[in-house]
Amino acid sequence: MPVKDMAADISDGKYFFSGTVHDISRFGVALEDVPQKLSASVPRLTIILNGQGKHFKLKAVPRWETQNGIRKTIGCQIEQCPVNWTEFVMRFEPETDDIWGNNA
Repeated sequence: MPVKDMAADISDGKYFFSGTVHDISRFGVALEDVPQKLSASVPRLTIILNGQGKHFKLKAVPRWETQNGIRKTIGCQIEQCPVNWTEFVMRFEPETDDIWGNNA
């Protein structure tokens, strides 16, 4: 689900980078405007998310990346999702599951 006004501070265990949150799910997050230097081939990232009056520290495994010139977008799978993250994401979920996409 798309989300606005969330910043991300990302560490690959060696360096720190900044980006923005593009979209979220209960078990994943897509980070955009990330510098090319951040490798998606590391085994784990630590991500600090800030925005919308919330603050989260997540451990995540990079799963994919797309290049956007000198920046990129990285999709990550969250490990051991904290309860407060799940509750936050549920605020953005549609009230009913529409498998046919009729609520769009």
